[in-house]
Amino acid sequence: MTYALYIMASKPYGTLYIGVTNSLQRRIWEHKQGIGCTFTAKHNIKTFVWFEMFDNIETAIAQEKRMKKWKRDWKINLIERNNPHWQDLFDSIGHS
Repeated sequence: MTYALYIMASKPYGTLYIGVTNSLQRRIWEHKQGIGCTFTAKHNIKTFVWFEMFDNIETAIAQEKRMKKWKRDWKINLIERNNPHWQDLFDSIGHS
């Protein structure tokens, strides 16, 4: 099984949310529907802007915990390294 560490945003440079899941397509869809997470629903966080895949859940969770402690600028730089225009990546992950 693979696990995804991901970042969602309300808009470019807006509110960010970092999470881990074992089903990236399902979890991003849930965020977009406003279900499964009160924080993302409350802050209208629906744009999927970054992800990294892991083979081990413990490694993914450890990285999530580290990233949540990062300075905001570090998170923004990480997003912009591969997604400089803050495009929604949902269509790129192959959903149904």
